[in-house]
Amino acid sequence: MAERALLATRKGLFELARRGDGWEPGRPHFPGDPVSAVLHDARDDSIYAALNLGHFGAKLHRRDAGSDAWTEVAVPVYPSKPEGLDDPVDWSLRQVWTLAAGGPDQPGVLWAGTLPGGLFRSGDRGASWQLVESLWHAPERTQWFGGGYDTPGIHSICVDPRDSNSVLVAVSCGGTWLTTDGGATWQLRTQGMAARYMPPELAEEGAVQDPHRVVRCDGAPDVLWCQHHNGIWRSRDNAATWEEVAAPLSTFGFAVAVHPRDGNTAWFVPAVADQQRVPVEAALAVNRTDDGGASFVTQRHGLPQQHCYDLVYRHCLAVAADGRSLLMGSTTGGVWYSGDGGEHWHAVAARFPLVYYATFIDN
Repeated sequence: MAERALLATRKGLFELARRGDGWEPGRPHFPGDPVSAVLHDARDDSIYAALNLGHFGAKLHRRDAGSDAWTEVAVPVYPSKPEGLDDPVDWSLRQVWTLAAGGPDQPGVLWAGTLPGGLFRSGDRGASWQLVESLWHAPERTQWFGGGYDTPGIHSICVDPRDSNSVLVAVSCGGTWLTTDGGATWQLRTQGMAARYMPPELAEEGAVQDPHRVVRCDGAPDVLWCQHHNGIWRSRDNAATWEEVAAPLSTFGFAVAVHPRDGNTAWFVPAVADQQRVPVEAALAVNRTDDGGASFVTQRHGLPQQHCYDLVYRHCLAVAADGRSLLMGSTTGGVWYSGDGGEHWHAVAARFPLVYYATFIDN
């Protein structure tokens, strides 16, 4: 069972430690600062924290294994926009939205998904970053647009454990994209998805899809789950095609987690709808499937069932390497833990700021 976890919040990064039957939050790192993303790199046990400091810009820090000190490293930098280019997007970093480690055969390689929709790669543990220009200059990028933010953003990066050069990314709103050659070329992979917020004739257009979050099952890498703006989708062929899945309460939401070895098991946190981003009937619940979406069980034990208005953001539902330990954080600072796959939830005894990111430290 995982013994440590990280919460990136609006006012600092919290490192939780398991004590008996509960979790205790330690003192926050970067107290008072918004931490937009966090990554535990299991290859060398380092931790990366991305900060969004508003007027002072985005910052990135790394803590090496065995150290208590954080070292500031480089952040992704966009090139200057060519003069006269008809592109309404501002070519400057607004936020690091997600971080991912490269494969085990790529020591030092990191990926960063950013607002306004650029993907960056580092080969030296964050000392420098390079924009993946092949995706940035894809003709379809002119169709991308903002969802929750007023600019497009890359929030999901899924490295294939079988092949480190095969990486899938998801864009809000810009679809899901796959490279099989380390980022040299890209394929738009959205067949089967539907953007019902678009005119009917454009609903199946790939570059306007809004996947809220995409996760891969490491033990069955061809299986991907997507919490989309318009529902839940599953792929069994590495995103070549997607199948829509029905679920109880609502299929609107942001978060999804998949069992690390069983691609049929996944968890979702339903909200009412885009226009009403609160739990159904003000009662927090988690939907779990164990059969690839053919059926779901709604899990509520230990979660607030009255006067609850917590929304769970896309990076705030984490599953540990054991496939049973779950951690969930909300927009109102509620944090819950389950050690039995979501059957029973226990509130972490602390009041947290708004939670942007939750992850286990699996060693």
